[in-house]
Parts: sequence; C-alpha cells; structure tokens
Amino acid sequence: MSVKIRLQRHGKKQKPFYWIVAADARSKRDGRYLEKLGTYNPNTNPATIELNLDQAVQWLHNGAQPTDTARAILSYKGALMKHHLDGGVRKGALTQEQANAKLATWLEEKANKVDSKKEGLSKAQAAAKAKALKAEKEANDKRAAAAVEAAKVEEVAVETVAEETPAVEETVAEVATEEAPATEEVVAEEAPAVEEAPAAEEASEETEA
Repeated sequence: MSVKIRLQRHGKKQKPFYWIVAADARSKRDGRYLEKLGTYNPNTNPATIELNLDQAVQWLHNGAQPTDTARAILSYKGALMKHHLDGGVRKGALTQEQANAKLATWLEEKANKVDSKKEGLSKAQAAAKAKALKAEKEANDKRAAAAVEAAKVEEVAVETVAEETPAVEETVAEVATEEAPATEEVVAEEAPAVEEAPAAEEASEETEA
C-alpha cells in the first residue's frame, strides 16, 4: 500500500485550515486517513504549523511520500533534517548524540529566523500605524485651522456690518431733518386759504340784499 503525507482541508470558506495526515494514496483528499500528524493554518503571518515530529519522521522511515506542500512543511519544521540524520546514524556516519546536537542547533537557528521575521512584521505594523496616526493628526490640524480661519472671517464680517449700521442711521436722520421744514412751509402756505372763507360768505349775503 502506497502512503502519502498530505494536507486535508478543513475550515470555513475563504479561510482554509489543514490537517497534516498520513493517508492511503488511493483515498480522496478529504477522505479517510491513517494518522493525523499535525495542523497547518495559512491564515496567520507567519503561518502556524503544529507537527508531531517523531511520528512524521517514522512515516518517512516507513517509506511514506509527502506531497510538494507537505514536503515544504516537513522541511520547515525539521522533519526532513531529522530523517536525514537518522539515516546517517543507521549507517554509522555519526552517533545519536551528534545527530541530536545537530538537530537542536538547526531547530534553534530556524526558531531565531522565525522570531526575526515576527519582529520585523511587528515593527512594520507599528511603523504603518504611526504613519497613519500622523496623517490623521495632520488632517485634524488642517481642519481645525480652517475652522479658526472661517471664524475669523465671520467675525470681521460682523464687525464691518456693525460699523456700517450707524452711518446708515445718521444718513436717514439727516434726510428726515432736511425734509421736515419743507413740509411745514407747505402747511403754512395753505393755511390762509382756509381763513378767507368767511369773507366769501359776506360777499354772498350782500348780493342777496
């Protein structure tokens, strides 16, 4: 029976989550499997991988063939390195202690690289956040300055209207003062016509007599 180490898809739509399994090559991708070896979550950065290293290496010793993606994951977690070192131990090229020391050194270097990547990503995110906050602050300052400028313009306009109002009132008062004497003269000229009415009545009585 041919055995493959491959990924079995789980998770929601647009958010895949995979199991790393050893399965019969004739089985469907998401069908029955022989053993679950770990999980792979590509939704995080860097990807989150959990792997049972010893069991994965044991399946490699038994001849299981990983798919391309599974091979990359096994290499990333050190399973292929351990498989290679165990082969050297079986051939007598090195002792088990030497193999374990080399594997520990390799895993430590790999962990340092992962930590460096995480630190770089954190710094990049912090820089992007600081840049966004700075841009937002500048925009807020511009809006505040524009509001102050608009308030100053409105205040100047109000003061201008207040200064022009007394001049208009004075003009109206002067016009009213100039027109008042003319009205009084017209009334004075029309008054005698009213007083001459009795004389006209006297002339009428003399005619009748």
